[in-house]
Order: sequence, then structure tokens, then C-alpha cells
Amino acid sequence: MVSAPSPAPLVSVIVPARDEARNIEPCLRAILATTWPDAEVVVVDDHSTDGTGEIARRIAASDQRVRVIANPDLPEGWFGKQWACHNGALAARGSHLLFTDADTRHSPELLARAMNAAAARNADLFSVAGGQTLGSFWERVVLPHVFTLILMRYGGTERVSRSHDPFMKIANGQFILVRRSAYDAMGGHEAVRTHVAEDLRLAQEWCRRGLSVQIVAGLDFMTTRMYHSLGELARGWGKNVYAAGRDTVPLGPVGQLALRLAFPFPALWEIVPAMVAILALLGVVSTTAGAWGLACYCLTTLFWMVVYAGMRQPLRYALLHPLASLVIFWILAAAAWRGASVEWKGRRYVSR
Repeated sequence: MVSAPSPAPLVSVIVPARDEARNIEPCLRAILATTWPDAEVVVVDDHSTDGTGEIARRIAASDQRVRVIANPDLPEGWFGKQWACHNGALAARGSHLLFTDADTRHSPELLARAMNAAAARNADLFSVAGGQTLGSFWERVVLPHVFTLILMRYGGTERVSRSHDPFMKIANGQFILVRRSAYDAMGGHEAVRTHVAEDLRLAQEWCRRGLSVQIVAGLDFMTTRMYHSLGELARGWGKNVYAAGRDTVPLGPVGQLALRLAFPFPALWEIVPAMVAILALLGVVSTTAGAWGLACYCLTTLFWMVVYAGMRQPLRYALLHPLASLVIFWILAAAAWRGASVEWKGRRYVSR
């Protein structure tokens, strides 16, 4: 069992929840099983219409550590998640705040490990990158590619933690643990209220102001199933990928326009060899070109087999990497060419 200081500081776990009926009970049960000796849970019911609030209030009635608050109406200029986190923080009593998503599942030791690691690293903002639960066909085809792209952009978690460059900082919004004093001094979620990827912007802005931003891998201590279908996956990553991508590189107006036009096309590199091999079989291109396409496809398949093995997923899905690239191209194109407009859970926003 992971030790805790005595007396242990109170940690307020804040769970913003909008239409999370399928997730809220297992999420809360997992959080409440924590080995950390002093924790409260603040569930922010964000105008749910599927019974999320009722489920959370039933759990609160049987466990005094849980409180459920109704999120006030969303004001102009705020994203919904930031507004819910902001109001959850106002209701929280802890010296540390943990913002976590309703689709996460925490191991009993997660909070204790995170608090100890944050203290050891002297972190003002401490984030955990957990494991991903992939259930459906499309999740297994596409999501390993998405996470690999993120890994290729930032490198490992230790590289991100050691960097002092704000453009090399990222946090995982599924688990962000902060010191309350630092959170208040930095303006909390209000400071990032107009950015769709609030986790990325928090990490960047806190680093820019000289605060310590740390992220670690916790694959065995937190899992998340983000989406359950192709439609959910496309909408979820579509709302984040371009609007967040603009914040990851220092570009002026011309560079931003070029990024918007070119953003989707790198996804096509895995599609071309497979297409050339197929065209060779049909006699449209030469056998030499077909051999090149087949060789590239086989080498790329081997690469993705390594990735799928690392993610503990069936290796046969690596064979479908051209299909994954086609879907990613579609998601990137729809997001980039739509621009700053974002729609999520019945709300429409413009990301700054």
C-alpha cells in the first residue's frame, strides 16, 4: 500500500459530467475506493438530460465524501468543460484539486501515487497519461494511430516534463492534479475558457509563467474508454485536433492559414503505397511500382504491429493501417477546414 503523509492534505476530486449516465457510477465507485485518507468528490452536473445527476446524487446519499452541484447556465465566451471545472473548484474545499473525466477508471492507489509523485517532483500541475480501453472495431483501427501521432510530436512523458519550452508542454485533461494556491494564482480555468483543448493551454500557460508542469505515464493505474463508435470518435477528436494543433506551434497569421490548408495531408502517406500495390494488381501501373508499394506496406505493417503489441491490442489490426490513415485524414480535414468552430454535446463554440 502506498503511504501518505500524516496528516494528509485534503484533495478535492472534481468530475465535470454532461450526459455521462453510462460512466458516472463506475467512475465514482473507482474514485471512492482510493487509499488516500482524505478526499472529497465534487460532481458538477452540467445540465445532463440522461439521468447523470440522479445517479450521482444517489451515490452521494450513501457516501458523505460526495457532493453534487448543478452547473449554472453557461455564460458567453466559455467552453462547457472549463465552466464546469471552474464551478467545481469554487465549491471545493481541498488544498489540492484533481480534475478528472467521468470516463476514467482510477485504481485505488492512483491518487496516493500521484500526490506522492507531485510532491517529489515539486509539481504545481501534475498530469497522468493512463491506458486506453479500446472495445470496438473502429477504436482499435484508429486510436493507436492517433496516440502514436501525439507521441511522435512530443516524445515520452519525461521529455515533456523536463522541457521548459511552453510549446513542448502538454497535459492530459483526464487527470490534472494542481495545488490550489497555484490554480487560483493562475486564474484557474477562466484563463483558458475560450480554448477547446484546455489541458494543453493550462500546461503551456503555467510553464510560460515559470510553474512546474509534470506528466507521467500511469498505464496500470488509470484507464479510459473515450469513445464507443466511429461517430463518437470522429466528433471527439474532430473537436480537439485542429483547434489544439494551432496552439502547438508558434505560427503567425500566414503560417496558421498554411497549417489549416495542409493539416490533413500528412495522413495520406500510408495510403499511397497500398493504393499503388492495388493499382499494380489491376494493371494500371507497372509491376515495379507495385513491388515498391507492397514493400512499403509490409514495412509499415511491421511498425504498426510493434505499436499494437505495446498497446496490448490484436496485431491483425495493424494490417488495416491504410484504412486508419483514411479515417484520420477525414477527421483532420473536417476539423481543419471547419476552422475554429467546434460543436460538442449539443453546444457550439468558437475556439480562440
